[in-house]
Amino acid sequence: MRISHSPDNNALRKTADVANLLNVNVMKNNKKILPSIKNNYKTLISEIGDILKRGRKLAYQTVNAVLTTTYWQIGRQIVEFEQGGKERAEYGEIIIKQLSVDLTDKFGKGFSQRNLQQIKKFYITFPKAQTPSAQSFVLSWSHYVRLMSIENPKERNFYEIESEKNNWSVRELCRQFDSSLYERLALSRDKKGIEKLAKQGQIIENPKDLFKEPYVLEFLGLKEDHKYSENDLESALIDNLERFLLELGKGFAFVSRQKRITSGVKHFYIDLVFYNRLLKCFVLIDLKIGELKHQDIGQMQMYVNYFDRKVKEKDENKTIGIVLCKENDHFVVEYTLPEDNNQIFTKQYQLYLPKKEELIEQIKKISGFKKCK
Repeated sequence: MRISHSPDNNALRKTADVANLLNVNVMKNNKKILPSIKNNYKTLISEIGDILKRGRKLAYQTVNAVLTTTYWQIGRQIVEFEQGGKERAEYGEIIIKQLSVDLTDKFGKGFSQRNLQQIKKFYITFPKAQTPSAQSFVLSWSHYVRLMSIENPKERNFYEIESEKNNWSVRELCRQFDSSLYERLALSRDKKGIEKLAKQGQIIENPKDLFKEPYVLEFLGLKEDHKYSENDLESALIDNLERFLLELGKGFAFVSRQKRITSGVKHFYIDLVFYNRLLKCFVLIDLKIGELKHQDIGQMQMYVNYFDRKVKEKDENKTIGIVLCKENDHFVVEYTLPEDNNQIFTKQYQLYLPKKEELIEQIKKISGFKKCK
């Protein structure tokens, strides 16, 4: 029986044709016509994927914002109820205990006594506004729980700002706190700079704003009591490049390792080359596993001069050189470099997390800060 091609049949036939065009086997047999369709289809998949990723991220952020705002408002209700009279304040623990029972019975999990205490503390610790919007809290509840454990308000504010600006996961926030990032940055600043750090986070305006003291490389897995070479250290840094970039700080991009400079007769090799997009300049790093020597600084000066004269573009800023050493020597640095130096720096690294108390004692000499946890 012959079937006429009605409009509906034609539509079905065209749909089948399109499906066949997208078939991989058919594409291979129609090389002249189909590559553009295949490429366009891949682009379609990619664009839809990007939309889904953005949508899921936005949904996650929205849920977190609503949750934290809700907890803040619950915390305010508890605090205001407890402060409504001396008698209520004296029975705060009893109120929390009863609330936990009643809210769990009515709304399910999530209202343990411990969680309600954290919710109450959240309102007290982060008094952002009397009527906060969902935009008031951009971090997850887990972030705020970790931040609440930091007793020093200035230090806590710093980690909150940096978590927001750098999109730190809770794990990365914990790592940065455990490595005493705030104290290490503070040691490179005067009292005024420390106050700015607490209020604005780390702002990169000049080369000195980049630095920490010391750099903590515990993630490399190298042991202090075992022998390792500069090549071992460099290889470990490359193997953990993503974490090293986080330790270096904002704006860094990896360029190369063992960058060769040729004088015509001799070859020189720069251990690591980075570019900092915030300062718009190259950053050269030379690794030293022992004590700093004045020859190390002279060698870095040569590397920096070479990059400034042969590599950097006219619209880029002057190259920065960092000698990253196991043992720094401030006397050698002071009398090897000119007083107006702003290109060559020596910084110490260590393979273990620093003792927070020791760093705090050093900061107190600069700023007179009270001891913080």
